[in-house]
Amino acid sequence: MKVQINPERCQGHGRCYDLAPSLFGEDDEGYGQVLGHGIVAPGEEESARLAVANCPERAIDAHEET
Repeated sequence: MKVQINPERCQGHGRCYDLAPSLFGEDDEGYGQVLGHGIVAPGEEESARLAVANCPERAIDAHEET
């Protein structure tokens, strides 16, 4: 699984980095950003899905890698 944040939709609520701090962080202005390359480590998939589901602007996309 891989995650990404659409910066045009992100409003800086911070739910992503509160719910999945190993996957998301905040920039200098408080907007969410993906840590690393956005690749979700095994066992972190549920945290990634929780962050996606709780983003009010639907700014996070998760893609299953094949």
